[in-house]
Amino acid sequence: MPRFSALADWLAWQEQSHPRPIDLGLERVAGVFARLAAQPEKVPTITVGGTNGKGSCVAFLEAIYRAQGYKVGAYTSPHILRYNERIRIDGQPVADEAICAAFERIDAARVDTSLSYFEFGTLAALDIFSRAGVDIRILEVGLGGRLDAVNIIDADVAVVTTIAIDHVDWLGDTVEAIGREKAGIFRAGAPAVIGDQQAPASLISSARQKRADIFQIGRAFDYRKHADHWDWWTQRTELSGLPLPGLLGEHQFRNASAVIMAVCCLRERLPVAESAIREGLRNAQLSGRFQLIDGKPPVLLDVGHNPQAVQTLLSYLRTYFPDVKIHALFAMMKDKDIAGVLALMRDRVDHWYLAPLKNPRAANEEVLNAYFQQQDITNVNKGYADFSAAFDSARRQAGPGELILIFGSFFLVSEYLSQFA
Repeated sequence: MPRFSALADWLAWQEQSHPRPIDLGLERVAGVFARLAAQPEKVPTITVGGTNGKGSCVAFLEAIYRAQGYKVGAYTSPHILRYNERIRIDGQPVADEAICAAFERIDAARVDTSLSYFEFGTLAALDIFSRAGVDIRILEVGLGGRLDAVNIIDADVAVVTTIAIDHVDWLGDTVEAIGREKAGIFRAGAPAVIGDQQAPASLISSARQKRADIFQIGRAFDYRKHADHWDWWTQRTELSGLPLPGLLGEHQFRNASAVIMAVCCLRERLPVAESAIREGLRNAQLSGRFQLIDGKPPVLLDVGHNPQAVQTLLSYLRTYFPDVKIHALFAMMKDKDIAGVLALMRDRVDHWYLAPLKNPRAANEEVLNAYFQQQDITNVNKGYADFSAAFDSARRQAGPGELILIFGSFFLVSEYLSQFA
């Protein structure tokens, strides 16, 4: 008999059954995977790590390989509306029944090994992709790299986007320490694509120690942006007149450049035509990243939740909304750099609205208010019962030509999309 029949029950149990919500390490999950998989996997795999830009790179890769006609399995986290978003085949979230069946097989294979919520999800994705016979797996690292469950798979190509301070309790409080953790997804003799020109020395040295083949933006490959197109090149290859990326923001040119490099590295096993690269770049989509919802007033959604991501958001606002009054609904997890985010946005936001979240990891109003006082930010609206009340307040106060910005957490964006989109 299966432990549960409904996906919601499986997930609720996983959240409570393991003693630690985040439990880095590969021994337990690798052992269960060995019992779960009938034979070693030989599916071409691209693993994507980094601090910011992972989801964008997965979206570009997914769109490019689908445009070429390959059957694509993509695993990402966290989800915004439904858990199923984490496990996709050909761009579509898999059904509850497929995930429940995978969980049942994992539950049987684990015997008495305890697995975390994320480890269950990672194993489920690998199991589902194997049974579906995908042509390529695109795996997004959840946290770090070296000890993340995704790292039980030896990637044929590993992509690291950017490195910044985040998850300090788990990865360290310097970019050098974090860089070493992110480099854990590199493998000897396999391409290590680095989409950060200012990558910490530790990332490069770790790649060299592992004898990975290093391809860094600004050295092995680069791009040039024009008004209505862009160019990408290496010493051997040049793609001119590329369409502007379907995902907005200057940073997406860096992400797209790293993705093209990864596709080139894998082209002997999975050939991709230039036309598919162009189509994939143009058609890539991603919820919650600079997602603009038309309306009066319009609403801009961004899941950025650390200073590096919010600096990118700020640049986007300066480019596309230079003189627009901004009403910001805001919340963050209490383990994030709230002070650093507020310091960046304090002079750009005209009115703040503290939107309460039910998540136990979220900073409550008292904690957030203390950070606002430290930054001497006084234009703060608070005391709302829930997200809906905060959003209604912002909508009432926002005038013609003004913008509502919702940022600071995946969970905050999820609240809006589930209630108002």
